[in-house]
Amino acid sequence: MGIIKTKGIILQQNSMGDNDAMVTLLTPDLGKIGCAAKGAKRPKSALMAGTQFLCFGDFIIYKGVSSYNINSCEPIEIFYNIRLDIDKLTYATEVAKIVNDVTEENVSEYRVLQLTLNTLYMISETDKDLDFILSVFKLRLLSIIGFRPEIEKCTNCNEKQDLAYFSIKDNGLKCKNCGRIDKSAIMINDSTVKAIKFIIWADAKKIFSFDISEESKSQLKLITKLYLDKCLEKEYN
Repeated sequence: MGIIKTKGIILQQNSMGDNDAMVTLLTPDLGKIGCAAKGAKRPKSALMAGTQFLCFGDFIIYKGVSSYNINSCEPIEIFYNIRLDIDKLTYATEVAKIVNDVTEENVSEYRVLQLTLNTLYMISETDKDLDFILSVFKLRLLSIIGFRPEIEKCTNCNEKQDLAYFSIKDNGLKCKNCGRIDKSAIMINDSTVKAIKFIIWADAKKIFSFDISEESKSQLKLITKLYLDKCLEKEYN
């Protein structure tokens, strides 16, 4: 029975009897793991605070016969403001749900964890448009997990100029001529094209450090919703 020390964020918590909980923990190295938190629901439990939904902290765990068990935990960030605002909580829950769907055990998830924490921080601590934050999160996440769209040239003719459409079917940008005949393509303005490129290529700490017009936000919201649903073969509301 090996003792493991790791950082992680609670993506989900489920009751297991009256006093125990089963949590889904996203870690940088172990990936997504299920952990039993025995006694976590008792009022004076040392595990109560650190095993709450969306809590990021330091965890000491050990692997039992069939699952991991949390020995101790120390909260680092609980995203308190999210818990006070129903809209923020709704969007944060959507982020956690998507991350839960795309992560696996025994796969390094450092970049996904970093993106998740940055996104939750933006939801919790800023007044940025929540749909905009979610759009940026979705596109960056897809790029991390292997669904990065083609953004340097038209996916059909390889033209690098006049990119004015995003093709859901063909996974990326298209020029004006090719985009017009693609029924899955969404016409976008130059600002949205630049935003898409920035979200994909920018440093992880800077992906939210820009703003765009309401028109571009609407275009980005539509694209990221349809593209995420298509790539993950699941409809997210």
